[in-house]
Amino acid sequence: MKKSDFHYHLPPELIAQAPLAERSASRLLCVPPAPDAFSDRQVRDLPELLQPGDLLVFNDTRVIPARLFGSKDTGGRVEILIERLLPGNEARAQIGASKSPKPGGRIALDAGGEAEVLGRAGEFYHLRFHVDDALESWLQHAGRLPLPPYIQREPGADDAERYQTVFAREVGAVAAPTAGLHFDDALLQALRVRGVRFGHITLHVGAGTFQPVRVEDLREHRMHSEWLNVGPELVEQIRRTRASGGRVIAVGTTVVRALESAMHDGRLLPFAGETRIFIFPGYRIRSVDALLTNFHLPESTLLMLVSAFAGRERVFAAYAHAVREKYRFFSYGDAMLLYPESSK
Repeated sequence: MKKSDFHYHLPPELIAQAPLAERSASRLLCVPPAPDAFSDRQVRDLPELLQPGDLLVFNDTRVIPARLFGSKDTGGRVEILIERLLPGNEARAQIGASKSPKPGGRIALDAGGEAEVLGRAGEFYHLRFHVDDALESWLQHAGRLPLPPYIQREPGADDAERYQTVFAREVGAVAAPTAGLHFDDALLQALRVRGVRFGHITLHVGAGTFQPVRVEDLREHRMHSEWLNVGPELVEQIRRTRASGGRVIAVGTTVVRALESAMHDGRLLPFAGETRIFIFPGYRIRSVDALLTNFHLPESTLLMLVSAFAGRERVFAAYAHAVREKYRFFSYGDAMLLYPESSK
């Protein structure tokens, strides 16, 4: 398939620039198995749409304040976006500067301390931070939240809470698993009362999730790497759910990516490590029975994954409906509940 097969027109005013006052007040476009019609609901309707015994799988990664600013020895300004925390106060990062810093160079940080450039591999730099605390702790007060590039404003006080899921616990992402942003404590409690169960994976979303596909032939695209953990407890939860006739519902594309990376010969097994899996139409997703996801950028790998799950034509018909009905798009936008065409 081609990159251009996944283009669609989105009026800029439909790109959500801020979250709604209530997380679960977002709209929810339900896309049942063809040929049923779409239905316009709200995320808070999920207890009516799910069944007792279903299993919702969330990504419990926590976003770090990963954006820093500073100056090179020459005085040139530098923007740092941390991609991955490493041992020893080191990190893998992207650097924005008029002239790329060289190994051995030092960047004086606006928040205090400095970053030493140890090396570079492709678009990522290897940095060592000389700051007055462990890097993860220091970033909590020194770093700035890395809102996605299509949000045309500086992060505000509310973003520190609203760009995290209420179940975030494993520190390491530079972008939120946005489908999870729709869940608040009241909705989670209503789902528990309904008899819906919860499970968790961890996948630390990297800055690569915003990188465009630069080749027309999708077979030539090299996917970015992200770290994930699918634990034995979740594997057992999924086994029990399927054995009792329940459905496994992924909350977000990152959950699908993690579970498909943990599949081996058709079986889900515990797995912790890196993945570069690239899912696009032609790939059969077997790990989940339904997918709750936000609306994704044109020609993005996330839109390709969603199309692999539910069929490109159905997904694009749903997107056209969402545009007509003025749904809110992307990270702070509305959501879809998708089923595959062959859903039971």
